[in-house]
Amino acid sequence: MSLFLFKRVLTLIATLIATSVIVFLVLEVLPGNAAQMLMGPDASPDAVAALATKLGLDQPAWARYWHWAGGLLTGDLGNSYAYGSPVSDLLLERLSLTIPLAVMAMLFTTVLALIVGVTAAARHNKLGDVGLMGLAQVGIAIPNFWFAILLILVFSVKLQWFSAGGFDGWGEGIGAGLKALLLPALSLGVVQAAILARITRSAVLEVMREDFVRTARAKGVTQRAVLWRHVLRNAMIPVITVMGLQFSELLAGTIVVENVFYLPGLGKLIFQSIANRDLIVVRNCVMLLAAMVVIVNFVVDVLYAVIDPRLKASDL
Repeated sequence: MSLFLFKRVLTLIATLIATSVIVFLVLEVLPGNAAQMLMGPDASPDAVAALATKLGLDQPAWARYWHWAGGLLTGDLGNSYAYGSPVSDLLLERLSLTIPLAVMAMLFTTVLALIVGVTAAARHNKLGDVGLMGLAQVGIAIPNFWFAILLILVFSVKLQWFSAGGFDGWGEGIGAGLKALLLPALSLGVVQAAILARITRSAVLEVMREDFVRTARAKGVTQRAVLWRHVLRNAMIPVITVMGLQFSELLAGTIVVENVFYLPGLGKLIFQSIANRDLIVVRNCVMLLAAMVVIVNFVVDVLYAVIDPRLKASDL
């Protein structure tokens, strides 16, 4: 296990370094000039050049990369061109909404997918299985932004149970904050649950054919106990793999959903920063999302060994 963790930590560090280089280079080749965007189209070339010097945009690319990478290690992410405030403060403020939103969506995804997937597998080739998988197929075909609009029409416009958008912050109380994030989390989680439910069903059906399952049933263990105590745990490796990928997709999906619900989260910040050509914010936001994806994959790899101790470091 120690060797396995050592290899995975080295891979994590190397991946983060490579990701930082790619993120910097991709944003570097984009057309446009941040100083020109801030000064406006009517600004004189001298004024634009002076602002570019102040912002450090006149330095060579390699110098700006080392300055940025060093800031990532020390927590100094620089100041936003458009907002004039530290980027780290902007990220922390927006993450206080985006992270709870993604976690809520992942909880909906996991609970709904496990219930649907295991139930469908227990009723294999029966009406319940066909019906649940049919609903899952419909869920896969639905874009999350369209489902978000549908939720707004039903629960905000027609029933008026929830606000159509906006977020007043956690100062109004945890209950009010969670209520404001409920519809966005559902729009993200339900669509992802449809995919995970099909993966869960396939994994459970495969494990149900194993000899130990027949032995447990022969000993008189109930079908429910066999499914939830024995089969599901052994079927969790492919399920956890997809869950890790889906959490990464949920983080990226917040960019669209937050704009649909007018939520001041990380997705909204990225959208506004791209429009303002505030590349220092965009670069740090993209790097943060990429780092989250890499870290989630690292956690998934560690969970493999926890769930199934038979796996060796050389196998992973």
